[in-house]
Amino acid sequence: MPILRIRSRRLEIGLSQEELAKKLGVNQTAISQWERGVALPSCEKLPEISRALCCKIDELFVAGQ
Repeated sequence: MPILRIRSRRLEIGLSQEELAKKLGVNQTAISQWERGVALPSCEKLPEISRALCCKIDELFVAGQ
């Protein structure tokens, strides 16, 4: 399973899980699961996540994964 940088990027820009969830139209549990690697967001959600986190999609992935 690929490792995403959602948590580190979210903290860099000062968003809570709840705030990010609201921006993405998902619940806080989904954000928590993505950050812990329990679940992955759908491919269709990646552009929206990258916009909310002010980064490029490829910046969401940990290098070498």
